[in-house]
Amino acid sequence: MARRSTEAVRANDGLPLDLSVLIPVYNEVQNVEPLHQELQQVLGSLSLRYELIFVDDGSSDGTRAKLGEIQDQDPEHVRVVYLRRNCGQTAALSAGLDLARGDILIPMDGDRQNDPADIPRLLKKLEEGYDVVSGWRKARQDAFITRKIPSWVANRLVARLSGVPLHDFGCTMKAYRRRVLEGVRLYGEMHRFIPVFATWQGARVAELEVHHRARTAGRTKYGLGRTLNVVLDLILIIFYQRYAQRPIHLFGRIGLWSLALSFLMFGGMLYFKYLHAHLTGDQPKSFIETPLPLLVVFFFMMGVQSILMGVLAEMIMRTYYESQSKPTYLIGEIRQSSPVTEPDSAALESA
Repeated sequence: MARRSTEAVRANDGLPLDLSVLIPVYNEVQNVEPLHQELQQVLGSLSLRYELIFVDDGSSDGTRAKLGEIQDQDPEHVRVVYLRRNCGQTAALSAGLDLARGDILIPMDGDRQNDPADIPRLLKKLEEGYDVVSGWRKARQDAFITRKIPSWVANRLVARLSGVPLHDFGCTMKAYRRRVLEGVRLYGEMHRFIPVFATWQGARVAELEVHHRARTAGRTKYGLGRTLNVVLDLILIIFYQRYAQRPIHLFGRIGLWSLALSFLMFGGMLYFKYLHAHLTGDQPKSFIETPLPLLVVFFFMMGVQSILMGVLAEMIMRTYYESQSKPTYLIGEIRQSSPVTEPDSAALESA
């Protein structure tokens, strides 16, 4: 198979397609060929123009060569993207999104735990007027302690903090209309939060139960540590949604509360030094007998630094928006009458 650069792949845009299926894979040599056969069988029965984009995330087990064979066998539908090194699932998915040509985009895992037979059901749900249909692995076929429990905790936390009532943010299998993902840039583990971003921008999001199959070949690439990464990414996107345009409101509040605590503890110092002894008849206490002087300095410095950090973040934010001419609003629709044109003076004179 001839090797092509990212620019060459991108240039091969051709005609617009109805559907792009995006499949990031990493060391799945035993799974990619059966998965391709399943996808051919399911999508071949639909009257859609489709493409399958396999993104090899730096595999080292023969997956790269196997994907080349698959592309040679099915050049009409299969496109393969090879990343130079292992960049992670989110980066691999982002590469697929950048190269996809379909009006509808469906990412799915390459380990065959997602069932291609669910694709028609996702498309049917999308036709009901939704912009995003998120899969829900209700009967998940994974280890209970290491996979199900951390996933349950993470999903409840994301739903609670984001305000988006989905049960399974981690399910890769989702259906998106292309317009929802325009301009989206993914980092860390943020591919799972696309429905959150879409909801915040006014998209209609639905959830659909999908089949989840036990892994039959290869081994999982995820562990308990991934849950911690999800929590950290969640903190970032909540900050981005609430304070990206006004970071001084967050850091400034932290700073003002810290300064208030500092002055309050300074008052406590004066009380124990002078008034407490006068009221109780005890000997006056030295400042160094309590931790109050240290706390006063700590909270005062924290307050000043937080306010200065907010000012700095505000300057960076304004530079970001103004340098790239980015609007701070999202327009959903504009309704207006036809513009009124002035009569042509030359036409009036000839009349």
